[in-house]
Amino acid sequence: MGIRTAQDRKASYANTKSIPLQFQVGEKVFLKVSPFRRISRFGLMGKLSPRFIGRFEILESIEDLAYRIALPQYLSSIHDVFHVSLLRRYVAYESHILQPFKVQLDTDLTYAERPLRILDHKDKVLRNKIIPLVLVQRQH
Repeated sequence: MGIRTAQDRKASYANTKSIPLQFQVGEKVFLKVSPFRRISRFGLMGKLSPRFIGRFEILESIEDLAYRIALPQYLSSIHDVFHVSLLRRYVAYESHILQPFKVQLDTDLTYAERPLRILDHKDKVLRNKIIPLVLVQRQH
């Protein structure tokens, strides 16, 4: 097998996985945040900072490679046109919408968790002992 054959095979693997991204006006996208250390971009910095932020709406397409997105007020100092490589498509799921629930807080800002029912029970067998594991559904 020659070098050219190996290069062609590698190129065919890479080309099947690359999908050109195109977005429509009105779609929601995530914006990529710089992954480099010690660089504060968009006000986020640190080891645990997210790779993508927001859920921004596309306002206009500029030659299929750049998109103008609607940024919130706290990002107004940043230019609003981004290359397609910095955007990821947002797919809406029903599980993304969280329903708020009321929690009764005490005066010291704590609350009591009460078990509702036992969902599962199994025994973890180690070399010398058996540990009972119980999965409990709690009130909050």
